[in-house]
Amino acid sequence: MSAIAGIHGDIGMIRRREQGSRMLQAWDEQPADSVLAWEGRLTYMGAHSQWITSESVGVPNPFYDSERGLAIAADAIIDNREELFDILGVHRRDRAAVSDQELILLAYDKWGTGTAARLVGDFAFVLWDERGGKLYGARDFSGGRMLYYNWNGSEFRFCSMIEPLLRLPAITRMVNEQWLAQYLAISTVVDAASADQTVYEDIRQIPPAHYFVLQDGKLNLSRYCTLESPGILKLKSDGEYVEAFREVFQQAVDARVRTVRGVGAQLSGGLDSGAVVGFAARRLREENRTLQTFSYVPVGDFIDYTSKRYMPNERPYIEKTVAHIGGIQSHCLDFAGLDPYSDLDDMLNVMEMPYKFYSNSFWLKGIFKEASDRNIGVLLNGGRGNLSVSWGDAIPYYARLLKRMRWIRLSEELRLRSYAIGSGRKHLLAATSREAFPFLAGKDRGGAASPFHMMIHPEFARRTGVYAQLREHGIGDSGWLDGGDVYAHKRNHFRELFHWNASNTLAAKLSQRYKLWKRDPTNDLRVIRFCLSLPEDQYVRQGMSRALIRRATKGVLPDSIRLNETVRGVQGADWLHRILPNWHSFYGELQQAGRDKRMLELVDNGVIRSVLAGLKDGVRPEDAYGRDVNAAMYLLILYRFLRKAA
Repeated sequence: MSAIAGIHGDIGMIRRREQGSRMLQAWDEQPADSVLAWEGRLTYMGAHSQWITSESVGVPNPFYDSERGLAIAADAIIDNREELFDILGVHRRDRAAVSDQELILLAYDKWGTGTAARLVGDFAFVLWDERGGKLYGARDFSGGRMLYYNWNGSEFRFCSMIEPLLRLPAITRMVNEQWLAQYLAISTVVDAASADQTVYEDIRQIPPAHYFVLQDGKLNLSRYCTLESPGILKLKSDGEYVEAFREVFQQAVDARVRTVRGVGAQLSGGLDSGAVVGFAARRLREENRTLQTFSYVPVGDFIDYTSKRYMPNERPYIEKTVAHIGGIQSHCLDFAGLDPYSDLDDMLNVMEMPYKFYSNSFWLKGIFKEASDRNIGVLLNGGRGNLSVSWGDAIPYYARLLKRMRWIRLSEELRLRSYAIGSGRKHLLAATSREAFPFLAGKDRGGAASPFHMMIHPEFARRTGVYAQLREHGIGDSGWLDGGDVYAHKRNHFRELFHWNASNTLAAKLSQRYKLWKRDPTNDLRVIRFCLSLPEDQYVRQGMSRALIRRATKGVLPDSIRLNETVRGVQGADWLHRILPNWHSFYGELQQAGRDKRMLELVDNGVIRSVLAGLKDGVRPEDAYGRDVNAAMYLLILYRFLRKAA
């Protein structure tokens, strides 16, 4: 794992070296096992390397292959190494000594610019082909690693982070109004829909699932991966589907526990992280290694205000999972004294841009720090699980059966579902009918009141044309996805590139600070393609929602967790409770933001006044999901960022 940086262009070696060195020096305070640079006639590359896997230890990065005339700076862990070695004809006795950057060069020597499409893993790299006079680079399909750049027609500067680029001459801190407009117009935690833009006008990023080629003074970007169903997989029995899933999922987990340090995992009380932990612990036991789990729990004086359907403190479920799997060193952490308001400046330093996931920011960062302090090199999680391994809500599926008039199947499913969750069939049929035909109930899917304020200033929205931009990505004037059912939203999720940008940005940048790599088996390209190939009845079956993962974890997770359909964990519910001791400062700063000239140009003044009025008498912990406190945090994060960028 490495933070990479470089300059390409016919601007003179001294100038390239000076700019490249300046970028590397920006990381002086971050941990590194080696800091190296490589220089060619037109190219300077540097890497601030952290050795995570055995293949990375002691291997130069950047790496130069003089025989092929290829140089590469890579921030990569490649997961389909054995498959690539087989195709490339690398002898088994030599494979352990081949680093991931060398493997990418071997792949490029065979496939050229088609290389990125052959790789499975988390990666960002830039490669200089001396003989072809070509600069080539790419990011993995979901943007697990970052690759920013500035191209002025003669110089191409690239970097894993934004701040080092901002230290270079002629790159300004002018904010990108198109990005800010999308940030304000999108009502959910997504920051922006245009995956090639950043918050700075002079800096762009290579989008996920894209590669670039710079040759003869022309820069071209191409998408190499679009996730669609490869066709329906047809197996003979339910058992065969489960076994096929277990095989591909174990393969993904095995690839992600490769590290010369300890292996950790984020663990909640749910299915996705539980499945990851269960499969990982099984493999590590075979290798006489211990898995450490890290779990967030609310502070001790927090009083649960949520309904009985939710569980903010998942400790009881976590303890059941740990006890059932066995051989795990568990850490439940409440991060007392931390809150998203006090942590705001440091999170902006990490993210290098405004963000929206404030309710979870402090404990996500806290888990990285705790894991790093315990010498963890890989931190597993199951973040993509809801759209891959644990897909399958019952009611939307039953609505499909109803609309397709599959009465016998629907009747049997409703009977079994009623038994599984203790609900009457009439109630389930009514819910199914509303889902299938919302207009019959006098309801419009898009007609519900938004839980978010529409914050963008109307004139700013008009000037930037932001709503037309968002509509190109399926986002309507409400600030989120237009109409459709959950299946349409799932298709949008895999076709569009913006959904995971913020969380992957956070993980990639925290990894550099704390010298460990977040790895998600539920986001493995092979796992996702397998899941997209399954018949929908594998996901909802015999009255069971999320049926694939529940069946696949039989024996892996305790039944009280595996078959739980009534209680859901909710993380970060105590974020506002944590802020209350600082509420006077919080509200005072919000008032300052409401008087700031730049803010008043970007944000609807009526929203600012409404939020200030709604919060003037204070708040309670149970207001944590209210429109006003949500908008207040968005406003303060943006206000602080604009002050830092000025």
